[in-house]
Amino acid sequence: MIRLRNVEKYYQHGHIKTWVLRRITMEVREGEFLTIMGPSGAGKSTLLGILGMLDGAWSGEYYFLGQAVHQLNAKQRTELHKRYIGFVFQQYYLLDHLTVYENLDLPLSYRGVKRSERQALVADILDRFQIVGKKDLYPSQLSGGQQQLVAVARAVIGHPRLILADEPTGSLHSSQGKMIMDLLKRRNEDGTTIVQVTHNETWAAYGDRVIKLFDGWIVDD
Repeated sequence: MIRLRNVEKYYQHGHIKTWVLRRITMEVREGEFLTIMGPSGAGKSTLLGILGMLDGAWSGEYYFLGQAVHQLNAKQRTELHKRYIGFVFQQYYLLDHLTVYENLDLPLSYRGVKRSERQALVADILDRFQIVGKKDLYPSQLSGGQQQLVAVARAVIGHPRLILADEPTGSLHSSQGKMIMDLLKRRNEDGTTIVQVTHNETWAAYGDRVIKLFDGWIVDD
């Protein structure tokens, strides 16, 4: 599904280059559950952003479902992301002016799902995540844990081919965290490819394979 070859990224500060990723060459097979681990500053979230086609400022080659992402323009990458990828952000990135229901409905509308089908999907996901009572609230009215539940629900609602999860259980207590990881595992068993970033060894064990980053390099796979 995914193939990276010599992907690199740096930030320029005057005449100084600060490297974030160095010579990343890796593959993610269709249906795999991959965990990315490493200390803070290792480049984990940056790598996830590139995989999710949210970052275009990098060098190297990236192939997704046979398409050369490095040759696409920003609009083409956005369309590919909307069609195939669900993303759980570390900072949630819910839209403050939309209710929980509307935040969940939005990615489905982007994909052209019919209104009646969207209503059924949103109702199902609200029930599954036990947040039916929050559907008319705005993100500012939710706790951090509740916002994270909504963010995960938004990522999985459209049954994407690929789910990218950046610390998906970071703000959740252990029982909620297990619920989310069990749900991701079930989606994976149904064929969804998942790449997660985590510091938690227990959640890492849900994956089939672990890649470890250090100072932007892959040091173990």
